[in-house]
Amino acid sequence: MRTSMTTLRGRRLGAVAAVAGLALVALTACSGGSSAASGTAGSATSGNITWWGWTPDKANADKLIAAFNKEYPSIKVEFVSKPIDSYDSVLSPAITSSQGPDVFNVAPGSANGGVQTFQAGAVDLTPAVEGALGADWKTKLAPAGVDGLSVDKKLVGLSAGAVYSGGLWINQDIFDKYKLKPPTTLAEWKDVCATLTADGQGCFVQGAGQWAFDMDTFEAIADNVEPGLYIKASKGEVPWTDPKFVTAMGLWKSLFDDGIMQEGAVGLQQYPDANNAFMAGKYAMVMMGTWYTQYAVKDSMVAAMEAAGVGSPTPITLTPIPFPDLAGTGHTGSMFGDADYGLAVSAKSKQQAAATTFALWLTTSTTGQQAVANTLNDIPALKGVTPQWDQIDLVNPDKQKAALQSYTESAGAATEPRFATVSADLNTAFRDALVGVASGDKTAAQALDGLAAVQKAQK
Repeated sequence: MRTSMTTLRGRRLGAVAAVAGLALVALTACSGGSSAASGTAGSATSGNITWWGWTPDKANADKLIAAFNKEYPSIKVEFVSKPIDSYDSVLSPAITSSQGPDVFNVAPGSANGGVQTFQAGAVDLTPAVEGALGADWKTKLAPAGVDGLSVDKKLVGLSAGAVYSGGLWINQDIFDKYKLKPPTTLAEWKDVCATLTADGQGCFVQGAGQWAFDMDTFEAIADNVEPGLYIKASKGEVPWTDPKFVTAMGLWKSLFDDGIMQEGAVGLQQYPDANNAFMAGKYAMVMMGTWYTQYAVKDSMVAAMEAAGVGSPTPITLTPIPFPDLAGTGHTGSMFGDADYGLAVSAKSKQQAAATTFALWLTTSTTGQQAVANTLNDIPALKGVTPQWDQIDLVNPDKQKAALQSYTESAGAATEPRFATVSADLNTAFRDALVGVASGDKTAAQALDGLAAVQKAQK
């Protein structure tokens, strides 16, 4: 999307004015009765701020900050990466202190960084985004990034972009080596794994001990059985004991029984275990979402492989494929997602104005969203912004570009949520259900009864 320099200047002036207004509001009344940091909220165009998050990777965070500093050279941003599995526990005490982050990631639903959990520690960003985009700002941003990051009409975070799951990623180099085609059915998936295993090559890897990713796999299976059924159940509109979920749970179990899931999957985490194993070339397939698109970029893939322990790596040719038709229904290609992360401004920050300038730039400006788009980590929140493919250094453009373009277009058109409709109690129940079935400790019926009990209690 192209924007004139006049429009850009107007937006920047509006954003700065909004920051100033937000600072005054924050000094008098912050969310949940908490008070803002003592003293002033700082300058909207200069200062030193820290940004905490479990995403993006450092390489992409550095790119985003470098692009920001071309427009705001006097605001220094330090990105502090926190592990996804301990993010909540370290953030909770940090945002009650003026020594904590100025900007921190939040996410929809009840997963890590949940807006319900951390909204009291953040200022309401509604005045700021209205200043940046105008009174009709909601029409200019993807709905998932607004509704999913709001609590009681308070905009807790501004979405940098969305991530979608529902498909698989393959190491194209391994598939080419063994002259294999991506599996489209359960039988083909089993055959691919049998071929790879016979040659000592790992087939598919998943950290089934990290149940958020198990939920992705199960939602993909359920959508294959009947599109939209999973979301209806998460909203209480269909019972989890519906026979179609019995089928879906049986297919989930078959991944373990039929040798598709690697040995000991329940004892591993998706991050870092499964991710590192895939990046090291030990496995040919992995269940990940659109956030993995970033690794189609040469420098990001090299960095990820080095982090996985590969010395002097040759970058992997990574390509996305649809989730196989396990149920034989023909319903394939479903994708589901939420805002990947939103930038929240701490109510305790002494640099609220500069922090808000950064949050606005990254999430509502054309230049900021273009920088996000070009990392391939997220589908941009600002409508009309798409990756500039000719400026992106893909590992193998001939084999990746068309597939990635189709993949990101499909994701951008998806409407089904990922975690936004999953409550904290249901999240926990899914852990017990999916890990229990995978390990053989629960039958499909027992697992679904546990989900139904939560559903009943929430009515």
